[in-house]
Amino acid sequence: MTTTDTLADVATSASALRRFLHGLPGVDQVGAEERAARLAARSVKATAKAFALDLAVSMVDLTTLEGQDTPGKVRALCAKAARPDPSDPAAPRVAAVCVYPDLVATAKRALAGSGVRVASVATAFPSGRAARAVKIADVEYAVAAGADEVDMVIDRGAFLAGDYLALYDEIGAVKEACGGAHLKVILETGELVTYDNVRRASWLAMLAGADFIKTSTGKVQPAATLPVTLVMLEAVRDFRAAVGRQVGVKAAGGIRAAKDALRYLVVVNETAGPAWLTPALYRFGASSLLNDLLMQRQKLATGHYAGHDYVTED
Repeated sequence: MTTTDTLADVATSASALRRFLHGLPGVDQVGAEERAARLAARSVKATAKAFALDLAVSMVDLTTLEGQDTPGKVRALCAKAARPDPSDPAAPRVAAVCVYPDLVATAKRALAGSGVRVASVATAFPSGRAARAVKIADVEYAVAAGADEVDMVIDRGAFLAGDYLALYDEIGAVKEACGGAHLKVILETGELVTYDNVRRASWLAMLAGADFIKTSTGKVQPAATLPVTLVMLEAVRDFRAAVGRQVGVKAAGGIRAAKDALRYLVVVNETAGPAWLTPALYRFGASSLLNDLLMQRQKLATGHYAGHDYVTED
């Protein structure tokens, strides 16, 4: 029996899924945190830094998820996403713009022909607390409006209660509702308590069909951290080795400085490998990170920082 065959059987019952998830190797907390800190201490210089800054820009999901979001704000964000630095046509566009479902159609029209994807949060974001029918309707609405990607949030209560099979089934149902849209599964790692739970939730989401696993909604602290992201990157690396399918990782929440983004890229390269250094497999969920990346690009090119009006306020 192959590993793929074995994994196909793990969700046949609640007990089989529990045995598999709790049979995953435990995470050495001290080791994970020390490795993340060691990798974060590496410096990225000169030509490599210029490449890394552009790569980070191209990996940004430019995000606005506030109650006061308006169509005008979303259109302005889309203009920035498609051409982040109007003074430099060589600046790469971002990967996607992420909005609430009711603003997907606005973003889709604004980004037509730009190559920037439209992502939508769904499934009772950010709590994940709603009936499954409501969550599925949320996803179907977003996809019908034109979403290329759906960022669903798991029911952390179900996960922490050990109701793994119900969560597996829900992720599978959401994946089906996505149709051709890519599914990012938000684990909300700040509420999962342990690195072992992060590893289990990562595998659960991937087994259920996730195209990406994502750290956080950005509404809970702590959000993305380097050690948590490292654990998730180990999970996608090991999943590919077991199944042959590559799943992406998205670090979201609290990443605001270019220097931090570069640290994450080092961790990606050294943990999952260079195959993940592409917007197709790694993203930053951010609203303010893009501005600092653009400022650092300008500093590297000219030797000095631009004035405060160099970037727009989102």
